[in-house]
Amino acid sequence: MTEMPEIVHPEPTDPGEVAFEGALRPDSLRDFVGQSKVVGQLGLLLKAADSAGRAPDHVLLAGPPGLGKTTLAMIVARESNRPLRLSSGPAIAHAGDLAALLSSLQPGDVLFIDEIHRMAKSAEEMLYLAMEDFRIDIMVGKGVGATSIPLELPAFTLVGATTRTGLLASPLRDRFGFTGHLEFYSTEELEQVVFRSAALLEVNLPSDALREIARRSRGTPRIANRLLRRVRDYLEVHPHTPPDVAADAALTLYDVDKRGLDRLDRSVLEALVVRFRGGPVGLSSLAVSIGEDAETIEAVVEPFLIREGLITRTARGRIATDAAYEHLGRTPPATGALF
Repeated sequence: MTEMPEIVHPEPTDPGEVAFEGALRPDSLRDFVGQSKVVGQLGLLLKAADSAGRAPDHVLLAGPPGLGKTTLAMIVARESNRPLRLSSGPAIAHAGDLAALLSSLQPGDVLFIDEIHRMAKSAEEMLYLAMEDFRIDIMVGKGVGATSIPLELPAFTLVGATTRTGLLASPLRDRFGFTGHLEFYSTEELEQVVFRSAALLEVNLPSDALREIARRSRGTPRIANRLLRRVRDYLEVHPHTPPDVAADAALTLYDVDKRGLDRLDRSVLEALVVRFRGGPVGLSSLAVSIGEDAETIEAVVEPFLIREGLITRTARGRIATDAAYEHLGRTPPATGALF
């Protein structure tokens, strides 16, 4: 039997959360639901590397949070039968942090760096040489007495994940042999995810309830699994509640409406419609009005609201559509509405 590759976590993680996530993560590309184009491309890349007896090319996975970038990194390691080491961009605050991480790699290791665009600039520049020539130059000393000592690295595969591709420097992007762009899931694909997760977690819910969870999951498997877990919790606390009623009650309790909007989504919509009379309004003004970080709104909230046709972005700022007014139970303005 082939030994499964080791997964090395950079620091201790909550055992309960690891067990939950691990139970739901697919172990192979064959079991991965959705992202068929990226899965097909990755499969070809891994098979070609295996046939040639070499390490797979460096891989960049880009897309919104919760779509499976970490899971795909784990699958790359498993299907290559290589150990996986996990780190993140914010944890690499200096070039020395990256040097220590790279120098600890063994031949053939897969190194996964989540949110790679948040690495320190000095570390990013060190990574150029490491990815291309498998070596780094370490500076010893300061000023005129400083000396550069080259350090050879074993061949490794870097898998980077980013939610903000535009923040990656071009020299770094160009050094990845493959870039996969992950898209939001369709409702049908999310239904497959929810049905699979319910079976693994032994959550006994009718098909209609599982489909309702999928519809409210914002096109994101991580959210679908989280909502399923909350419904399971509700059933454990209220065991005599009919399962279909429990699903709707749990989702309502956690402020997830029929369209999948949560409290933060509705806060953004209400601020745009009520306080700013439909817009246009700039991102910073919108963020201040609801007391939320502008980056969170731009990276987490806006993509979903735009995809749902509830807001639109223009050169002058964000504008609420007629659908936003209707969702909030308000009448769109008679003039000036764009949709």
